[in-house]
Amino acid sequence: QVQLVESGGGLVQAGESLRLSCKASGFVFNTYDMAWYRQAPGKQRELVARITGAHGIRHADSLGGRFTISSDDAEKTVYLQMNNLKTEDTAVYYCFGRYSAGGLDYWGQGTQVTVST
Repeated sequence: QVQLVESGGGLVQAGESLRLSCKASGFVFNTYDMAWYRQAPGKQRELVARITGAHGIRHADSLGGRFTISSDDAEKTVYLQMNNLKTEDTAVYYCFGRYSAGGLDYWGQGTQVTVST
C-alpha cells in the first residue's frame, strides 16, 4: 500500500522557518519523482518544488530562494526547508509522488502551515 505521510507543519510567525517531511512507503522510492505542492484558501493548488530523475531539482520562481527541497533515499523521505516565511505562505502543503515511467500518481493528506504577522 502506497503512503505519503507529511509532517512538520504548524503555526509560526513571519520570518521564522519550518521543515516539512514526507515519509514514503509502499513503493521503490528512487523510481519516483517527488514534489511539494501547496493550496491556499480560495486558490488553486500550485507547485512549490520538485525533484525528478530527468530534470533534477526545481523550485517555484515566486519563492525567491526561500524554500529548498531535498530527499534522503535511505530514509525514503522528502523534505521542504522553508525559511523567512511570509503570511502568503499560509497553505496546506501536499507531498506528491509520480512514477518516473508514468501512470501512477500519489498524494499525501497534507499538512497545514500557518504564518502569522
